[in-house]
This record gives sequence, C-alpha cells and structure tokens, in this order.
Amino acid sequence: MIETGDNGRLWLLSGRTSSYALHLTDRDELLHLHWGPRITVADAEALAREPLPPHWPFESRMDGREEYPVEGGPRFVRPALSVRTGRARGTAWEFVGAEIAGDELGVGFTDPVNGLALTLHCRMRDDFDVVERRLTATHQGADGSVELLRADAATWTLPERDGWRLSQLHGRWAAESRLVRGGLTPGEKVLGSRRGHTGHQHLPWVALDAEGAATEESGEVYGCALAWSGSWRIVVQQLPDGRVQINGGAGYDDAGLVLLGPGETYDSPVFAGLWSAEGFGGASREWHSWQLAHVVPRSGQLRPVLYNSWEATLFDISEDQQRTLAHRAAGLGVELFVVDDGWFGARTHDAAGLGDWTPNPTRFPHGLRPLAEEVHGLGMQFGIWVEPEMVNPDSELYRAHPDWVQFQPGRERTEFRNQLVLNLARKDVREHLWGQLDALLSSVPVDYVKWDFNRCFTDAGWPGEPYPQRLWTAHVHAFYDLLDRLRAAHPQVAFESCSGGGGRIDLGVLARTDQVWTSDNTDPLDRLAIQHGFSQLHPARVMAAWVTDSPNEQLNGRVSTLRFRFVSAMAGVLGIGGDLTRWSTAELAEARDWVALYKEIRPVVQLGAQYRLRAPEGGLSAVQYTRGDDTVVLAWLQAQHHGEPPPALRLRGLDPAASYTCLETGTAHSGALLLHRGLATGLRGDLDATVLRLRRT
Repeated sequence: MIETGDNGRLWLLSGRTSSYALHLTDRDELLHLHWGPRITVADAEALAREPLPPHWPFESRMDGREEYPVEGGPRFVRPALSVRTGRARGTAWEFVGAEIAGDELGVGFTDPVNGLALTLHCRMRDDFDVVERRLTATHQGADGSVELLRADAATWTLPERDGWRLSQLHGRWAAESRLVRGGLTPGEKVLGSRRGHTGHQHLPWVALDAEGAATEESGEVYGCALAWSGSWRIVVQQLPDGRVQINGGAGYDDAGLVLLGPGETYDSPVFAGLWSAEGFGGASREWHSWQLAHVVPRSGQLRPVLYNSWEATLFDISEDQQRTLAHRAAGLGVELFVVDDGWFGARTHDAAGLGDWTPNPTRFPHGLRPLAEEVHGLGMQFGIWVEPEMVNPDSELYRAHPDWVQFQPGRERTEFRNQLVLNLARKDVREHLWGQLDALLSSVPVDYVKWDFNRCFTDAGWPGEPYPQRLWTAHVHAFYDLLDRLRAAHPQVAFESCSGGGGRIDLGVLARTDQVWTSDNTDPLDRLAIQHGFSQLHPARVMAAWVTDSPNEQLNGRVSTLRFRFVSAMAGVLGIGGDLTRWSTAELAEARDWVALYKEIRPVVQLGAQYRLRAPEGGLSAVQYTRGDDTVVLAWLQAQHHGEPPPALRLRGLDPAASYTCLETGTAHSGALLLHRGLATGLRGDLDATVLRLRRT
C-alpha cells in the first residue's frame, strides 16, 4: 500500500508489519523519514516537519539523511551515483514528478547539465515487509555520452541508535556462507566481489541490529540483499555523527560501470531490504517466504531427490557405468538422475573439451537419448551438467574462435583450471551458445540442467569494443537472457546454479533457477555451519545438499555414519553423490529408508517456516520446520562429554494450547511444555543425528 501526504511530496509505503517513508523538501531534497514499524501518514508528516539538526563546520546538513546521495554539491558521504561527461562530473538534480503504479513508487529527477533522467523505484507488497528498490538512469541528450562510474541500486538509512552490530556471510571455496557478527565501528565496511560473479567470499547480504541486542527470536533487525550475479559492492558506512547508511549495487570499483549514448537506459538490479521486530529468525523467515512467493520460479513445486554421478566417477564415465548407477539409484527411491562432467566432447580430463556440447561418441555412441530414456523408464527424471560460459583452449570451439574469449591484447591469456571465459557480451557468442544448448535440450529428453561456472574473471578485456568496461555488466545480462530464453523454450527443464559450489548464489540468479548448489563441501559436519549461514537469507527449498561417501576422501578424511550424513543433507533439497556400486547391501537398505522418510517430511522442510533452534557451534545443533499441523526437527550431536547429556530442544512457533504427538514414539506432548521445557532428542556419543516428527492433534 502506498499513501501520499504533504501535498504529494511525501510517500508512505506499508507492508505486513512495517512502513517505509520518504519526503521531498521545498528545495527538492529527497530525505529519508522512516523505516521500521507501521506508521500513519500523519506520523510521517510529523517527522517531515521536524527541522534537521544543526551541523558542525566541515560537515553537511544532508549527510546521512538523503534517500539517495549523489556525487556533487554539499555532500561528503559515499555517493550512490557518480556521473562523468565531457561537460561535468557529478549530479545536480531537479524533481520532475512521481508516479504510483500498483504497489511501486517511482520518483523522477533530471540533471539538465548532463542530460540524465533518474528514477528511484521503491516497492513494498501488502503481504510482506521486504522493500524492493532500484534505479533507472536514461541519457536524454541529443549527443555525447554519459558515463555512470557508479550507479547503486539504493541507499538504506538506519534510525539513530547508540550503536550497531553487523552480521555478514563470508567464506571461501568449500567453506562458504559462514556467519560472523561484530560491532560496527566508524568508517566504511566494504563487502563485495571483483571476480565477475557473486563469489565464494561474501554473499551479497548484510544485517544490522542495534547495540547487538537482537537474538534469534527477538529484537529489531535490518537486512539488505542484492539481486546481482556479477561483481558487486555493499558499503556499510558509519558517519562521524554515528548515523549509518548502506549503499549497494553492481560493480566493485568506480572505474566505470556503463556508458550511455543518447536514448540509452541503465536499469540497476534490485537491492532489497527488510525490517523485523522478531530477531534474526523472524527476518530469515520473512526473506524465505518473500523469495518463495516472488523470486524463485515454481517455488510451490517440491524438488525431487537427486542422484549425481560426479563423486562416483569423476571424468571416467561411460554409458554402461551410468546405467548401473541409475539402476542402483532408482532402487533407493531417487527421483532425478544426473550425469555430471565428462559426457561431452574430448572431456576425459579437465583440460579438454569444455565448449563442445555434443556427446562423446566413444562414451555415448548413440548420444544421450538412450540413457535418458532408460532413466525415464526407471521412473526417474534425467539431468546433465554444463558449463557454457567457459572454454578449454584444447577444444574445437576455441580452435575455431580464439577471439571469443575475454582477453587483453598483447598479454598472455591466463588460464584457471585450464579454462578461459567466453565473452558472452558478444552477440555471436550468445547465439552460438543458444544454438548448442537449445539443440541439446530439443534432441534429448532432459529434465534438469546443472549450470556451472568454475572460473573468476581475470583478463576481462574486449578488444575492439570502445567501452570494454561494459563487459562486466553485459556478461551478467547475457547470462540472464540466455537462461530466460532457455526456460521459455523448454519450460519442463529445471535449472540449478553452481559455481564451484556456492560461488554464484544471490537473488538475481535465484529468480531464474530452481535450486542452487550450496558448496562443493559435502562433509556432513562442515555442512551444518554452511547451511546455518545460508539460511540467514535463503530458504531450504533452494538449498541442494548431498550424501556422499565416508571417509570423505576429497576433503578432510572424516568418517561419519550414514545416519549423520543423511540427516545433515535432509535439511535442504536431498541429493546423493556417493559411489553406489561400493555401498553394501545394508547401506543401500538404510539409504532407501532415509529417502522414504525424507519424502514424507519434504513438504515441511522445503516449504515450511524454519526455526534455527541451536547453532552448529559444537555440541548439539538443531533446526525446526513447521507447516500447518506438522513439525519436523533435525538434530545433530557433534560430540558428547562424559556426564553431560544433550539438553532438550525448546521448540518454537507452536500453539501452547495444542497437543503434539511424536510420530517416532507415539508420545503426546503439550505445546506449552515443548515451548518451555523442550523435546528430548535421545542423541549420544559422537556424530549422532535424528529426525523427530510432530503432528498437532
């Protein structure tokens, strides 16, 4: 809902429990008024009448109060917008009008010196507390060009508090999404990626709580998340007077984002934010439900149990071997069988074949169709792995088109993992990839594509292009366009985003994929911390997790039970990636039971409200999912000390006046006691785990 006040110069957007307000002064200064619990227009007008506090010499009266600070004029904060032309640098804008279209507000300005029109978009849906903000910039001049050095999607302004604590997700390959919290100090905290993709090092999300007072289920929490799958930057700045603002958008540096010719427009990605009065858990559940309602495609469809052949075979694959694995997987109740790397071109190792998306004639003499049809005959869907944005120098594609990659003239072409990056910004490259992938999906009954991206940008050059910097954004838009085009042409195909594990996970890619590969780390204990961090922003419905072999020879050599591995992976979209030909009869029987149990709890896990009961910090950790009358609790005991039984798990989100029956024991529990005293897990020893199901009766 959007309401106006102050003769059309004040706007109040309200969602389920919160409001967002901004005001245009008589000097056309766009000020931020409020972000927090629901208020009325009268409340917002009262805020607008309050005079700005006095400012000290050498400081600006506007800093920390503008809705969208730009470079130029009496401002010293980090600008969200930085513009350069042959005539001037910076922006001095004039208000031209506002438009309300449904639940979206657009506030328009113009910079007559630079010929630039700007629209700040702000959207808040009635049933959610997420505010979606973005920028549109259009060159309205008749000649020349306007260079956007920086064009952030939004600036978020927090209310005045005594201090703030910052939460972020950091990591590296095989250790992504690690949650860390710490006090915010004066100055700027810069997070981002200059790698050409979202990156393993940081997820584009931050959360702040005042004085570090928020808990998992109580206290004010502000969060922001960026919908962009390329290089990005979020800056959290605490100004000299203690006020806090957060800028975020595409691109890491200010070296040039987009060059606009006359009539051309730049649309920023969405930078979404939310306020919650229900702690970090409440904020997470709001993010989850909003993504399932308005971001993730087909989110109401349950994701199938998957088997992926990679860890069983690596590059040593054949049609007969895949058939054997498929029969084993079908016997476990698997619903989707995926052939990973090695099915195409000369791909017998990681230094050849990438870019040649036709089946290897030696390994698959009749192509992929016979295997796909056999997999379908076993009652499973069929999936394949691709990495379309990359190429090996040892490939037919590169030998034919060495100029199709990103490179700097006269310099050595840097190879990572024996790969180079194709320049998707080029139309001929995009059309070639579309032709190959469309032909593949048209000729083989494929139900699922795992789309990988295993290499950061290094030599991001575009010889012959007058403004090569645009490669950084154009590549991402080309990736989006290619995915959108394939989804439209092949609506039966589901897509998973992968980037060496969790290197491309963000709201932008989630708008085009059905799930994401969370991490290449499949160790069940390591995964608990990764999944805990992932859940701060994203729902279990998109979080792929595998059960693989023990000991985990690819990572740390840890030995764990099949029980612990399954319960760890059942916290998201369950997959299996071990070598089933080496599993014993007893292990296969146990796995079949776990898969059957997962299918029973899957609607609750994938679509229910998630409560993080205990963080994976050693000892006991647990997560709860509730949907309707059903509740599922997954609990893991890392290690038990002598004489220290694990504590009971105090559940959340239940009706204290109701009764709940544990389906494992048949015991009835009062909701009040489950909330107050908790539920015993029965766990003991090292690396033990359990699944507990409760039904309201």
